[in-house]
Amino acid sequence: MSSEATGRSTLIVTSGLSQNAVIIRLEGELDVNGLPVLREHLQRVWDVPPTPFLVIDLSAVWFCDSMGVNELVEILQRCETRDTRLLLGGVQGVMERVLSITGLRHAFEVFDQADDALRLAQG
Repeated sequence: MSSEATGRSTLIVTSGLSQNAVIIRLEGELDVNGLPVLREHLQRVWDVPPTPFLVIDLSAVWFCDSMGVNELVEILQRCETRDTRLLLGGVQGVMERVLSITGLRHAFEVFDQADDALRLAQG
């Protein structure tokens, strides 16, 4: 049963800190029900001094609705105001299709593999 049917989030968010980057890993459905969980993690990011990079690992996201896409755009805008480069890693499958269909693929720095984004962030 989807999160739409249950009204509960099926998004798991984990985060960590690397040398020059905050890394956020998403697993599950990036939709309206998952946004509160993501925003809770992001608030911790916004509350501390900016890092040069924010890496979002999307490799385990299997669903993304318009609210999820909108949240990614808002994260990008917030990063731009903080002089933080947003890197989207693990963009394949569902996320590749969503970003391509919406025309947003070129608005983001996108990497097929999350490790490639992490390598760039670690310089």
